[in-house]
Amino acid sequence: MKTFYKEKSTAVGGRKGHVSSENGPIDFDLSMPKAMGGDGGDGTNPEQLFGSAYAACFGGAVEAVAKDKNIAIDGDISVSATIGIGKTEKGNLQLNAILDCYIPGVSVEDGEALVNKAHEVCPFSRATRDNITVTLNLLLEE
Repeated sequence: MKTFYKEKSTAVGGRKGHVSSENGPIDFDLSMPKAMGGDGGDGTNPEQLFGSAYAACFGGAVEAVAKDKNIAIDGDISVSATIGIGKTEKGNLQLNAILDCYIPGVSVEDGEALVNKAHEVCPFSRATRDNITVTLNLLLEE
């Protein structure tokens, strides 16, 4: 793979610590949700960070596919990622993801084609493929 961009981020203190990126935009505390035994504080958590990154990347992939297929989009694409964490039958922690995609101004047929193709090309989808369950939803109204 020829790398054309890279970014370094650091977490100190695990799920109850602090995250930062090398060039500064990310610089905040983490809190563990109460459902996972934490205090549910004001900080973010890895699932929120992953969901935000996956949603943004997937939205970019939808835009790229639409451009490639000459499908006009009437407004801003919206992708909401719901990231779940639980335990497998063997007791290992495991993620799952639901991506709710709103693509204004496209038909159901075009929207489904865009979402399915974006799932093939999105780097986050490719990284998670065959590792976690990802459910894709096309929303007809936001």
